[in-house]
Amino acid sequence: MSPMDAFEQVSVPTVVSTLWRMGFRNTLLFGPRPLNPDAVRFVGRAVTVRTIAVRKDLLDAQARGERPNLQAEAVARVGAGEVLVVGMGGETRTAFMGDIMTTHLLAKGAAGAVLDGAVSDAAAISGIPFPVFCTGNAATPLTSHRIVVELDCPIDCAGVAVVPGDLVMGDANGVVAIPGHLAAELAETCAEREIFEEFAIERVRSGAPLAGTYPPDEATLAAFRDWRSETGR
Repeated sequence: MSPMDAFEQVSVPTVVSTLWRMGFRNTLLFGPRPLNPDAVRFVGRAVTVRTIAVRKDLLDAQARGERPNLQAEAVARVGAGEVLVVGMGGETRTAFMGDIMTTHLLAKGAAGAVLDGAVSDAAAISGIPFPVFCTGNAATPLTSHRIVVELDCPIDCAGVAVVPGDLVMGDANGVVAIPGHLAAELAETCAEREIFEEFAIERVRSGAPLAGTYPPDEATLAAFRDWRSETGR
């Protein structure tokens, strides 16, 4: 099973807590929430976008064609299975994207979009079967308050560092940034942990005490090994 396939089977809390045990203690993006409750699960490689507060000379240069419109380039650059991740500094008075850009990402087969800022026409986006996690809804265009200055670079999104090559995963619990070089190891560890938690829940549901079951003592681990052998898990 590939890391991507494995992450499709586990939850964000499992990934976050496993990364915590590995020493990565700032991976959960606090703030962005899904617009469509029926389109929340995704995982894919991050395509990062860095924005800063707008400044007149930068905006004028873009209007004259002396610097590229990186907002449009960012959306165009996202490919199938990738996640658009936009660092907006928590700015919710302006929108990075609306329903047309969202539909474009859906049509290209992108995996999702995550912004620590606002989108435009959240009501329309909430009806599109595409995972969009954001922190607000604003009708004003991006350049009212922000301007894109760099693509495919390390960014801060919702207080978490996201760098090119990272995986970004979301579900109904939130969004986590996964260091790319840890993906294979993490996927295997998380898959194993999910299997154990399934076993532990069954034990607790059957009346087993929490102490010794979770976290497991040696007797529980032995019972878990037997259960896996019997069930083929």
